[in-house]
Amino acid sequence: MKMIKKHYLQIAGLLIGLTGGYLYYKFIGCQSGSCAITSNPYMSMLWGGLMGYLLLDMLANYLKPKKEAEKIKD
Repeated sequence: MKMIKKHYLQIAGLLIGLTGGYLYYKFIGCQSGSCAITSNPYMSMLWGGLMGYLLLDMLANYLKPKKEAEKIKD
């Protein structure tokens, strides 16, 4: 439970990315089936989840020093 609280932004990014990857496959996708990522829902979700995780991980790392600086001020 501690790990989930500590990494909630990364987990949220993963879930948002997985959902976004599937929606991209479903509504945009690849009509011919020759696209390596968008022709398969699992690959599309994998890449979407990875991108979501990485983006929110960067955000978490950006916000982290601000929280530590606030603790020092108090």
